[in-house]
Amino acid sequence: MQETRQHILEILKEHGQATVDDIVAELQQRRGAITAVTVRHHLNRLHEDGLITAPELRRRSTPGRPQHIYMLTEKAKDFFPDNYQPVTTALLKELSNHLPTSTINVILEATASRMAQDACIGADSLPQRLDQVVEYLNQHGYDASWQPHAEGYALETANCPYHEVSEPNHVLCSMDMHFVASLLGVVPRLLSRASEGAEKCAYLIPVN
Repeated sequence: MQETRQHILEILKEHGQATVDDIVAELQQRRGAITAVTVRHHLNRLHEDGLITAPELRRRSTPGRPQHIYMLTEKAKDFFPDNYQPVTTALLKELSNHLPTSTINVILEATASRMAQDACIGADSLPQRLDQVVEYLNQHGYDASWQPHAEGYALETANCPYHEVSEPNHVLCSMDMHFVASLLGVVPRLLSRASEGAEKCAYLIPVN
């Protein structure tokens, strides 16, 4: 791969998301002078190759020119090989062999709560929290979105970050359910599950 594009992928992996200005600043530290026009050209090529998402408008809390953010797609992760899937599969199997299901659930729910705490979702209104949750989930490979529902809101995730982990008891699916509840501060109702053949995982977020 062309060196500058590889650097851009590394920047996005390190930061989760970045604007053109962010990328220019990082590249200038790594390789010297580079313009925003050149960076946009490389971003367009990376998007055409399916390695980064389409530019998404960043909401600003202060006055200023709107900026677009870029993130890696799942396909881009092939450029950063890891050993997480086999290790996670082996770990879950060993937990299942040595611990009762109730204990495993307690451990995974505590893990989900810790992850949600680290996400620092702080908006007050539910739609604002959904915006923040979707942004956070997309930074972590979920391809998430939300829309109004007759009973509240529907949160959907089109990609499962755990799809390569072979675990027939759906313990990670249950952990994700608790994770979504902890992020939103609302207990959701499962509408569909990709691991059971649905196109997406979907959760109903009720309005009290």
